[in-house]
Amino acid sequence: MFQFKRCYALALCALPLITGFSAPPLGLDAVMTRIIEEAPKKRIPPVDARVDRVWGAIPGYNGLDVDTERTYELNKNKPAGSPIQYVYNETSPSVNLDNLGAEPIYSGNPQKPMAAFMINVAWGEEFIPKILDTLDKHKVKATFFFDGSWLKKNVATAQKIGSRGHELSNHAYSHKNMSQLSKSQALLEISKTEQLLQTHLQVKNRWFAPPSGDFDKQTVEIALSLKLNTVLWTLDTVDWQNPSPQSLIHKIGTKAGNGSLILMHPTRSSSLALDGMIQALQHKGLHIGTVSDVLSPKRIPAREPGLLTP
Repeated sequence: MFQFKRCYALALCALPLITGFSAPPLGLDAVMTRIIEEAPKKRIPPVDARVDRVWGAIPGYNGLDVDTERTYELNKNKPAGSPIQYVYNETSPSVNLDNLGAEPIYSGNPQKPMAAFMINVAWGEEFIPKILDTLDKHKVKATFFFDGSWLKKNVATAQKIGSRGHELSNHAYSHKNMSQLSKSQALLEISKTEQLLQTHLQVKNRWFAPPSGDFDKQTVEIALSLKLNTVLWTLDTVDWQNPSPQSLIHKIGTKAGNGSLILMHPTRSSSLALDGMIQALQHKGLHIGTVSDVLSPKRIPAREPGLLTP
């Protein structure tokens, strides 16, 4: 391919001799030659999703290939010898989460500098407004996992959460330990909440967070039969124990990393700590998004000079 592209570029120079058209400036061919020579060196291969013995299913991460045509168009009129500003296309992994079957997920890809807040909601409304206002303040989106019995009684609050742009997902119906249920009981727990999400919130959901993090192989298989992946957490705030907000901020600031899924609830501790937790994550260079954002293979747009992605 390299030789073909180079021969093609050189053929452009010979075109005027054959056709009588005016030759393009020599600088154009020099630019294309540089791009073609450098493109293989700048390629970043995609990372396949895989199953880890400890961390379960780990999502893949897109790679990058130089878009030679768009890079050429961007640089063709620059003075000779100018640094090339490259344009990249993302390339998909061969293996994605959907190819891994019934496996739990505890984190995003370790190469992806992003984290998400998983907010499990099974009781109370008191601290939800402050949490929403703090998320809005930082223009951050989170994923709220609703217990179905709570959702049934608090549809208006759930709709308000959705209207603020947050992701809405499934936390079973009545906060039972899923591993202790029969197959039919477990199916009912998940499907009842899924129906509420679809009926009242018009949500097409992909994620299931088991109550108390309790699950077994059957749980994951049942969720997958409903086209839901089972999601746990990387870091737990344990905010139901009413820790000090400062301790939560310190915990997240020291332990969060690439791909972290951070479990919290609408408690007083988390509502007071959320502002600091967001700042701590951002200070570490982590983008913050929904669970879907973190588990997607899509890359985080690069900020360094000379790198442009679509």
